[in-house]
Amino acid sequence: MPRPSQLLHPARPPAPTRAAATVLLLRDTPDGLEVLMTRRSSAASFVPGAYVFPGGGIDATDGCCHALALRRATQSAQALTQAIAAIRESFEELGLLLARHADGSWATQADIDAMDRQGDFGAQCATRGLTLAASDMQVLARWVTDRDLPKRFDVGFLVARVPPGQTPVADETEQFEPVWVRPFDALARHQSGSFFMIYPTIVTLERLHGLATVDAVLNACAMSEYPLWTSCPRSGLLAGREARYMEHESAYGELALVCPDGQIAHALDWQCEQPVPLLKNVQRLTAPNPGAMTGPGTNSYLVGDPATGFIAIDPGPADPEHLEKLWRAAGGDIRMIVCTHSHPDHAPGAQPLQAMCANEPPILGRPSRETARANSTFVPDRVLQNGGLLTLGKNTFAAGAPLLQGHASHTLQVVYTPGHAANHLCLLLLEDGLLFSGDHILNGSTTVVDPPDGDMSDYLNSLDLLSAACITHQLKYILPAHGYVIGGPDDEAHAAIARLKAHRLQRETKVMAAMQAQPDGTPDDWLAQVYADVPQRMWPVAKRSLIAHVARLKSMMT
Repeated sequence: MPRPSQLLHPARPPAPTRAAATVLLLRDTPDGLEVLMTRRSSAASFVPGAYVFPGGGIDATDGCCHALALRRATQSAQALTQAIAAIRESFEELGLLLARHADGSWATQADIDAMDRQGDFGAQCATRGLTLAASDMQVLARWVTDRDLPKRFDVGFLVARVPPGQTPVADETEQFEPVWVRPFDALARHQSGSFFMIYPTIVTLERLHGLATVDAVLNACAMSEYPLWTSCPRSGLLAGREARYMEHESAYGELALVCPDGQIAHALDWQCEQPVPLLKNVQRLTAPNPGAMTGPGTNSYLVGDPATGFIAIDPGPADPEHLEKLWRAAGGDIRMIVCTHSHPDHAPGAQPLQAMCANEPPILGRPSRETARANSTFVPDRVLQNGGLLTLGKNTFAAGAPLLQGHASHTLQVVYTPGHAANHLCLLLLEDGLLFSGDHILNGSTTVVDPPDGDMSDYLNSLDLLSAACITHQLKYILPAHGYVIGGPDDEAHAAIARLKAHRLQRETKVMAAMQAQPDGTPDDWLAQVYADVPQRMWPVAKRSLIAHVARLKSMMT
């Protein structure tokens, strides 16, 4: 984990969460699937005026009602309590009762009318011989309120078919205006400004939009007792406005690194004018070379601080303005220049940047091999070896020793990772658990492996090395040469590497199937089958990785 001393924002532990449950009551209509929503009171302490699904906090009494509920064999005690809370809340707020009589028939409107919506819920159900239909409720999602809010909930989102013959009537205290609405229509009305909803509600309806019937929703959830997704969103600034991101989205890891306690303070707009601080000792300056192969541009990184000087990682193309901004961001005190590999969007800026520095810092990396393309020729001043250390400041990291008060060090360890290029390397910032991945791991796309300088077996083996490094060195964040930071405080970085390897192997399975279907074919013949899910404009680039897979498969067969 990054050292607290290097975080940009003071620690601000998020408010604790309260357990809660909500239920999406669904029905089929000739016009499609509809969900029941209500408007919260304008005086509510949490999301006043928003259209929501019925639900609320889990009470102690909900856990005491297990004996009154029908339960699936696989339904955990926690899930059962959530279901009971959602049933109770939908009764109190909307007068709907998901409960059955002993003969299996649903509670009727007469049962509901005879009950006090503010009275002892469990006792009234027991008196009327009603059993709570918890087994009819499936787990859809789990949402945890954003870390920046003073009032937070950990909410299970459940789904159920609305019982027949019951009419929703709002309590006119907490909830108003119950309305049945198709997910698409609710989203359109929200977009027009007439149906205010909060982020989890919006995303949940977006996920429902592709499911046509109640059975389709219930069957999708019935495949597991676990939520289809779990999210505690993070927020940043985009074009000056607050924007939220879920765990699978590209900006999430960067927000986790820069604003770990949920501070909404980090601008996510891609720009090339000024460096972006990620930690006190890490800055990113993106080169003005956006494109299909470079995404928003090549990320140059500065590691260090004014007291120790800086290491520049991947100075990028020989763009004078970009290099001057990089030099100025370091106050001219660049001690080393490291190139992760020799491709033209990474290494050409090294010598011009060196010439700008009065101390002529050494250019470090690995020399390109004879297999490299002509525009990727590179000879460093010093060759970096696997496991080598580059240190700024007093090195107190040896043997895991803690830093001494008042002293800072920044230690980069070299990991030789051929695959994308024969001379590719990655760097580990040991004190802060960061991996500078160059082009080996990217955010939002997979890297190209282009033979003969690129090698697919080497690439996969290097992924294994980085995966092991995540465990050995407790690496939590990956800083790629293109795109936002990847990772999080738990095992997100390690999981991202696992997904990347799985993706490559899945693609290789398609390559093998295409080769078997057309044994006399060529890469051009196999391309459409293997990359049917990729836009055709990217096929010429994808063909390079296909050829790398073919070479690997053939080597495995010999």
